[in-house]
Amino acid sequence: MTQLDLALEAEISAKHLSFVETGRAQPSREMVLNLAERLEMPLRERNALLIAAGFAPVYGERRLSDPTLAKAREAVELVLKGHEPFPAVAVDRHWNVVSANRPISVLLASVSPALLKPPLNVVRVSLHPEGLAPQIVNFHEVRAHLIARLKRQIDLSGDAKLVALLQEVSAYPKPSRSVVPIREGNADDVVIKTILDTPAGRLSLFSTMTIFGSPVDVTLSELAIESFFPADSASADLLRKIAA
Repeated sequence: MTQLDLALEAEISAKHLSFVETGRAQPSREMVLNLAERLEMPLRERNALLIAAGFAPVYGERRLSDPTLAKAREAVELVLKGHEPFPAVAVDRHWNVVSANRPISVLLASVSPALLKPPLNVVRVSLHPEGLAPQIVNFHEVRAHLIARLKRQIDLSGDAKLVALLQEVSAYPKPSRSVVPIREGNADDVVIKTILDTPAGRLSLFSTMTIFGSPVDVTLSELAIESFFPADSASADLLRKIAA
């Protein structure tokens, strides 16, 4: 977004916005929040921007175990349970698992126990040579997708832990078994699939992300549920068979 685009979105003059950016004008609290909203900044970064401008943060941050978030926790568990017999997992902003449904254990059956110790990290488990990496048939495609997602998060947040995670997983050796190149497959595919060889059989999955609508708490704004769906009838039948 250009400076002019941002000024138009925020309904202020480009000159005033330039003065704010260069420190020649002091923005109001409302102005800071308005600009942050137009830039679609995460709530954590909006708080940091308010503090930098000399204002108190407006978005609270509580642990997920806080009693005031009980209804939100119930909603997460309801979504996870309701997605069975297909896998689903709730993760925080660093891709650490907060909760998961039972079918997730099918995907993790061959993962090294060391990687399953809390905090279990979805990106680390997916790309680690002792994790899911040797089982992912289209590893190169999945790896490129996960790293791109991490980079987008870092661009938005500048989070040091995400930067460290990206550096870590980027250095992992690639499994020799995975020879399927990026984007080889059916031309009709509209999503990136994960093709996984599990002890129970081959699964072809795609996923969706669910977040809380209009959260005003930092913790909730950073919580996401990744739900996996079978990409073909064979995968659906296998997951139902395992569940039964």
